[in-house]
Amino acid sequence: MESIEVIKNWVVEGSEILDLGCGNGEILNILSKELDATTLGVEINQDNINECIKSGLNVIQQNIDEGLNNFADKSFDIVIMSQTIQVLKEPKKALLEVTRIGKECIVTIPNFGQLTTRLKLLFGGKMPITGSLPNQWYDTENIHLCTIKDFEVLCRDCEINILNKRFFNTSGQESALAKTSPNLFASTAIYKISK
Repeated sequence: MESIEVIKNWVVEGSEILDLGCGNGEILNILSKELDATTLGVEINQDNINECIKSGLNVIQQNIDEGLNNFADKSFDIVIMSQTIQVLKEPKKALLEVTRIGKECIVTIPNFGQLTTRLKLLFGGKMPITGSLPNQWYDTENIHLCTIKDFEVLCRDCEINILNKRFFNTSGQESALAKTSPNLFASTAIYKISK
């Protein structure tokens, strides 16, 4: 998966990393083993927590929407939110919190503005199902869908600096089209940000 390679390249060896919405711990597992990172995951789903524990990862059960006051300012080198921000009740608040907690942050979002998604909505008249948005509208965890432009405007409005960004097509690869016109052709985007 190329997006994990991007994340690895953005993380300095030996970093202290917090992964919010860490799922089964896949990213943390890779970073702890390959970059000797000290990692902590935050997850709400008990099955995912069990998977993290089986992998030997440190994880706490916490609802991100209820706040992150238990983490001090700049207490982690990197805070990761991979495919998490769109499932939160208050994405703006979460974005401000991660940039408070982390010296740098890595955020991955699905792009609702991608051409395929737009065409499915236009011609099908229904909420689209795609690789990055795989569920029916009534059965999805996503509650705040956004486009790449929307996310970048939110960062600007919150005075968050975009340090780097990478765009991936539906195959999970970087392509000329996704780089040239990401809001139209990228399925997902990864941002490295800081406050």
